[in-house]
Amino acid sequence: MDSIAVTFVTGGTGFIGSRLVQKLADCGSRVRVLVRRMELPRLPGTPEREGHPLKRKEVDLVQGDVTDAESVVRAMAGCRRVYHLAGYAKNWARDPGVFERVNVEGARNVFQAARQMNIERIVWTSTIMTLGPTPPSVVGTEQMPRITDRFFSDYDRTKSLAEAEAVRQASEGLPLVVVNPTRVFGPGYLTEGNALSLLIRDYMHGRVPVLLNRGVNVGNYVLVDDVVEGLVLAMEKGRVGQRYIMGGDNVSLREFFRTIDHVSGQRHFQIPLRTVMPMVFAYLQKKRAEWFGIYPRITPGWVRVFLVDWVYSSQKAETELGYRRTPLEDGIRITYQWLQRVHKESS
Repeated sequence: MDSIAVTFVTGGTGFIGSRLVQKLADCGSRVRVLVRRMELPRLPGTPEREGHPLKRKEVDLVQGDVTDAESVVRAMAGCRRVYHLAGYAKNWARDPGVFERVNVEGARNVFQAARQMNIERIVWTSTIMTLGPTPPSVVGTEQMPRITDRFFSDYDRTKSLAEAEAVRQASEGLPLVVVNPTRVFGPGYLTEGNALSLLIRDYMHGRVPVLLNRGVNVGNYVLVDDVVEGLVLAMEKGRVGQRYIMGGDNVSLREFFRTIDHVSGQRHFQIPLRTVMPMVFAYLQKKRAEWFGIYPRITPGWVRVFLVDWVYSSQKAETELGYRRTPLEDGIRITYQWLQRVHKESS
């Protein structure tokens, strides 16, 4: 194997990361993926007959953990480029310190290893949540200052700390580019990291969704394959130290479900609610998790995210990188047809 051509990926077993690894392998790249366990589990949304997407001749698995600095250095040795996607992106953890260890210390370990290995370029995947919600009638950009010091969860708080570290390291010479995806959905692992596709699946099967604040607040929704293509473009064309929003269409949650109705040809029932009832339910879910360790379906922070607007533009990525976004209806159609196939093959 030509070590010079190897691309190193963390988070390659996750929703976005696995799609990126497949993309790189399809393009003929040698990919080295950092994994905590060498035995890859079968995850929802990956039909058995297709085999595991990471078990390919172009992909090498190396055991390690972003929280173990020495294992990152060993795994990265001989690689030329790095995509860092690993992160703890769940709504809750029995041990809140896991957010700090994975999202902040883990990022720092990857950045320092990249510096030590003289990596040619590193693309780090952040989140739109580090930029914060947008004021009414404002379209946010990478340059917009965050309008609140309040965070919604340990996830966006620690990702913001990691992003500050990334920008600092880039200012000190690390060839690093930051990518900020918005709300990602599409074909891929049906885990919490792909919550929107789970939402589409449940809606298709008759589960009644709750429209927080009657579904009027606007978010930005992006197809996973657009984000993956954007990551590749950021590696090739991104400017060091810059942030690039990778998003799609800005629509309200109500419009999001209406688009699913239009694509499926079926109108499903929805429950529009104001704030109080969802917040009470989320608070009780959180308390149950704290008392009994039962993972909460929602948390108060998660509810608050959908009570504000997240209206963002990907113009910078489009202009500088050649990024292209799939219209929401087309993205939902791709996801809907894929979910139908997965359901049929798993029946």
